[in-house]
Amino acid sequence: MATLKAVKRDDHRSSVTKQLRKEGLVPGVVYGKKYGNESVAINGVELLKLLREEGRNAIISLEIGEEKPVEVMLHDHQMDAIRNELLHVDFFAVDMDEEIDVEVPIAIVGDPVGARDGGILQQPVFELVVRAKPNKIPDEITVDVSSLEIGDVITVADLKTTDEYSIFEDEDTTIATVLPPESEDVEEREVDLDAEPELIGAEEEEEA
Repeated sequence: MATLKAVKRDDHRSSVTKQLRKEGLVPGVVYGKKYGNESVAINGVELLKLLREEGRNAIISLEIGEEKPVEVMLHDHQMDAIRNELLHVDFFAVDMDEEIDVEVPIAIVGDPVGARDGGILQQPVFELVVRAKPNKIPDEITVDVSSLEIGDVITVADLKTTDEYSIFEDEDTTIATVLPPESEDVEEREVDLDAEPELIGAEEEEEA
């Protein structure tokens, strides 16, 4: 389990928060059904490095000062789009014996038979909602598309079941499909550019 150090944040004045950011610390909050709510500050660079190495659903042992470490997951965060820096983080204190719902990325592997025949592989969704205990959450859900021919579809119902987690999505949700190639033989319609457009109602006026 990854470890991250944090400090308590008792002063919420904007001037103090601004100073924290100058020191490379990011303000945040830790909350949970059995934990309550506590304001903290963490090293933003260390957190981003941890998430790159462990994945966004990583279980983190958060050491807040001299308190007993609390096991958390990153629930939400705010980024500075220009500087690409963390502005604020929300940690959710997890119960390792209680299931939670999280989004897990889909990893498509393989070269579809249909793609080699000119078809186009399409992946409509890139994440699935999974329910599992924190230490059973998969890093990703691998979907092998090697056998897909043109017109074939893989849905949630086709995914292998496991005792470690459940997928909470409609079984008919399409994960991957191979579309037929676009037709290259498009008939061109001949257009008489000199022809005058036919006016709607003109025939009725002549008869009148």
